[in-house]
Amino acid sequence: MTMLGSGAGWRRMAWAAWASGLLLSACGGGGSDSSTGATPPPVTPAPPPVVEVTGAGELKGATPLATVTAASIAVALKSSEGRLPAGTAIVPRYDVVSWRINYLTIDGRGLPVTASGLISLPVKPAGASSPVLSYQHGTTFKDAEAPSNKVEASEAPMVLASLGAIVVAADYVGYGTSKGMQHPYLLSAPTAAAVVDLITAAKTWRRKNAVVDNDQLFLVGYSEGGYASMAAHRAMQSAGSAHLAQLVGAVDGAGPYHVGVTMDALLERVRQENRLLGALIDPGFLSHLGSTLRDEVRRNLVKAVMPDDADVSFQTTFIDNFLADDTGAIERESNVHDWRPAKPLRLYHGRDDGTVPYASSTATIKAMQLRAAPDVSLTDCTATPASHLGCVAPFFSFVMAQLAPVIRNL
Repeated sequence: MTMLGSGAGWRRMAWAAWASGLLLSACGGGGSDSSTGATPPPVTPAPPPVVEVTGAGELKGATPLATVTAASIAVALKSSEGRLPAGTAIVPRYDVVSWRINYLTIDGRGLPVTASGLISLPVKPAGASSPVLSYQHGTTFKDAEAPSNKVEASEAPMVLASLGAIVVAADYVGYGTSKGMQHPYLLSAPTAAAVVDLITAAKTWRRKNAVVDNDQLFLVGYSEGGYASMAAHRAMQSAGSAHLAQLVGAVDGAGPYHVGVTMDALLERVRQENRLLGALIDPGFLSHLGSTLRDEVRRNLVKAVMPDDADVSFQTTFIDNFLADDTGAIERESNVHDWRPAKPLRLYHGRDDGTVPYASSTATIKAMQLRAAPDVSLTDCTATPASHLGCVAPFFSFVMAQLAPVIRNL
């Protein structure tokens, strides 16, 4: 079973198919036994066994958070300021109840750390199953904006759960329970671990609490979330993760998958904004800079990545590797673009993106096609301008269209 292609007509058809399915379900449509005129009683499967994981993915605890009503989510969708597809045909169906999950993962140095994430459940009848959607959030510099700290009607996890999916969303290391630790920004191993280990811990929690999923898993993310989704997808495949059996596919938007290309664009921005400094920088030979100039370039690169009012500390290993012209370290520790996904992967990006260069996605799709990846595609955002923030809302509409043909039990 594969996800749709990326044309606009296909997106409209897919959305219509999903909306029709929701309407049929809401009106009580469904099959019956035509020979007797009676609907057979449902068969209740035995609950899956609880597997207590130790180490990576170990469930360390759960705390109930807020309940958000479908009505409040509907109001938020109409009034949201570009974060979600306001005014579209998305109609929340369920109230959403959420918990903070604490779990074991690794930090940017590979050491064990207890991190946190969000699990949001659509309030359905007892025993009803749902697909699982792992949502990876974009870059944020405030701990208060991490998923388990911002359980609000306008947030993506609430909207997605209100449509009928179980949503898990990692806070990432450096946020939530692990605030105060450095966030391993654009380091692939700890980024992937934060996502995959939460999926594992959330499964343990669901089984302990008799929350039924339908064995479907999807990965979705934009910006840093697109990078995190890609890193997790690759890590699952390379490790032969048990989650692969449930993974249907991934939809990733505007991610810095090729960190080298992303940093080249960031350096060019620094050069343009500081002409005097730019005249002294020779791209490709950064390791030959004198210490004073090198420190100034580093300061400007960090400033371009992180605002002064951030309350989360970022680990900047990727910048140091870039300044050392260490392409090998960038490839080993950061890049997630050059591999062969076995499951469907849909990329989405705007050509006018000044935050994460469009070239990051074109380099990714080219590398995957050269490896004969069976089902990958790149779709351009058609917003005007097709900027990083301007493509957030269209990305969510794109996600809905891609999931519509394959997602079940909403």
